[in-house]
Amino acid sequence: MSELVSIIMPSYNTAKYIGKTIQSVLNQTYTNWELIIVDDCSTDNTDEIIAGFLSDSRIRYLKNGVNGGAAVSRNYALREAKGKWIAFLDSDDLWLPQKLEKQIAFMKKNNYTFTFTDYMIQLNGKWLPFVYTGPDVVNRRRMYNYCYFSTITVMYDREKTGLIQIENLRKNNDYAMWFQIIEKSNCYRLPECLSIYVKHNGSVSSGSKLKLIKWLYILYRKGLHKSRPVSFLMTLRNLFFGVIKKIKYKEKTDIIPTL
Repeated sequence: MSELVSIIMPSYNTAKYIGKTIQSVLNQTYTNWELIIVDDCSTDNTDEIIAGFLSDSRIRYLKNGVNGGAAVSRNYALREAKGKWIAFLDSDDLWLPQKLEKQIAFMKKNNYTFTFTDYMIQLNGKWLPFVYTGPDVVNRRRMYNYCYFSTITVMYDREKTGLIQIENLRKNNDYAMWFQIIEKSNCYRLPECLSIYVKHNGSVSSGSKLKLIKWLYILYRKGLHKSRPVSFLMTLRNLFFGVIKKIKYKEKTDIIPTL
């Protein structure tokens, strides 16, 4: 455990959930980590909840001067990160206790730079009966086809990728990060469910289908600086592979994870 893991956690009005999320970090069997929380001007009692954890010197609590969105918060945290390994956990999601330990071991054994794990979804407090997977290897072509993994499952080696900074995108800014890293390394799947994506009414992933399509187009147009026709075609291609992903890359399960 000599190698530090920097855990990137943007927060905004998630006081209801963030305590449980931080506890899932404290429960990790790999203990050499720093948790960098960047709050984006929350208006709820996020400060009060996080204050209860700051006696642990591994937790750093930073704040944006103005509300700027998750991309601004992630960029800030990435500039502050000191670790060799970079991992991401949104402030309402969860990790299983061996997530960091198993993922680092997997990467070191295989000399991988960029990996993801399988995950499950908890929707409004109820478990969906699937483990969400992905291709064993996501190369550059596949990355442009679709984002096959959740942000909270990702880990990369910062010593090999360098500092990653992304465009100020309100949505899909995590996907924009992967486009940078995939230019340097393929992304490899650790086929084990180690992360829990918590979805609820009002979460950042919610919204109408048309709005989600719009933000996908903006990713290609603004985030990747593609032309309008190319951005339109890439959006259509992403929607097509998204349908395939929903059909092909999930496995039925009756197992409820032990957190």
